[in-house]
Amino acid sequence: MGKPTGFKEFDRRDRRYAPVSDRVVNYQEFVIPLSDAEVGTQGARCMDCGIPFCHQGCPVNNIIPDWNDLVYKGDWETAIEVLHSTNNFPEFTGRICPAPCEASCTLNIDDSPVAIKTIECAIVDKAWEQGWIKPQVPQRRTGKRVAVVGSGPAGLACAQQLARAGHQVAVYEKADRIGGLLRYGIPDFKLSKTLIDRRQSQMRTEGVEFHTHAHIGVDIPIGKLRADYDALVLAGGSEQPRDLPAPGRELSGIHFAMDFLTRNSKRVQGSYVPDEAFINAQGKRVLVIGGGDTGSDCIGTSNRHGAKSVIQIEILDKPPVKEDKGLTWPDWPNKLRTSSSQEEGGERHWNVLTKGFVGDDQGRVQAVKYCLVRWDKDADGRWQMSEVPGSEAEFKVDLVLLAMGFVHPVHTGMIEALKADTGLELDPRGNLKAPTEGVGAYQTSVPGVFGAGDMRRGQSLVVWAIREGRQCARAVDEWLMGRSDLPR
Repeated sequence: MGKPTGFKEFDRRDRRYAPVSDRVVNYQEFVIPLSDAEVGTQGARCMDCGIPFCHQGCPVNNIIPDWNDLVYKGDWETAIEVLHSTNNFPEFTGRICPAPCEASCTLNIDDSPVAIKTIECAIVDKAWEQGWIKPQVPQRRTGKRVAVVGSGPAGLACAQQLARAGHQVAVYEKADRIGGLLRYGIPDFKLSKTLIDRRQSQMRTEGVEFHTHAHIGVDIPIGKLRADYDALVLAGGSEQPRDLPAPGRELSGIHFAMDFLTRNSKRVQGSYVPDEAFINAQGKRVLVIGGGDTGSDCIGTSNRHGAKSVIQIEILDKPPVKEDKGLTWPDWPNKLRTSSSQEEGGERHWNVLTKGFVGDDQGRVQAVKYCLVRWDKDADGRWQMSEVPGSEAEFKVDLVLLAMGFVHPVHTGMIEALKADTGLELDPRGNLKAPTEGVGAYQTSVPGVFGAGDMRRGQSLVVWAIREGRQCARAVDEWLMGRSDLPR
């Protein structure tokens, strides 16, 4: 390492946020980057540890110590080459990844990990500014045709890798624009959509075709793709939301979180959304049910609408402020985390079980009945929930957003058709059944049909989707050509 004692000499510094009062009045990114010199100093903190646990902490196995050292030495152009060797889209992960690499960093033992995510984002942003990122057009074409269904991070990563291997690749997206949940599910204030557009332009030059308004299994029969292409990759994500079948669920004013976020993002990006379809939180008492990232995005969006109040509830226990390093490191710890959206305003409550919804005489939700719960282990060591007697109460609400995650891919249409025609197998959770190792990696029970990303593994992170897309691309390349030079 260029600065073996850097971790002793320099304190951790990370990017800052613009003031809340400035950022909640628009949908622009609000992270304030470090200067090049500051990023170099943070790179110098990467210690010469014997085992870089960050390699395994990162799902795409980023070669983190190498590009940390290169940034410290000022060789940014080589740094982006190393970064791109494992990650097709570091500008996405550098903004929205929860950074499990930092949790596994050796310096996290005393809560001062290397600012890996900040360095990663700085490298790729600088590379775009300097014009170092260029299309990688293959020198030869194989004549093989591959269709990728879904243009989220898994589909895009898979398509880009396959195109660079020389295959003719077409991406099919049911929405009007490319990006999947990156486009409409993640708010613009967390991820500027110009980043997606820029990558799409690069991939077009590399030979990838993009087809929007193409809902496979609805607008276009899945059988047509199987007939027209040599291989098919299903990377449509996990979009079936978890519902809450409580009394009063049919009342108006209760919506799935992704409906709320998607319609707002479409308006922000200039697409037409009629008033009767738009879900507006302005002046309303908003209740967000679910404590994850999607719930957090609902808080940030509601505050930008001008909500009267925002409350977020979670059925689980409140996590500890600080994890027990001896028990968890270098694994991802269960600890209390506060997102930028949660910092912008709102209440958070834990151990809350929704019992039902109360409506007015117009059929609109006006209150949510709840009780408190506790979690205890039974004789077999399994966690069991029980209600706290006498804890029943109500939240007064005007808008309820269900952000409790996703259960599996949408089965209606494409998956049901494949099951009927081919006997496509699903796993017990309703995801595509496909192994990740050995002969037949990422291939479903239908020869030539592969699965990757959340559609295969279930709801997960963008960085896991990129990993699966890359690995699936290699598996497809091997299946088509008998061998592959693509990295895994």
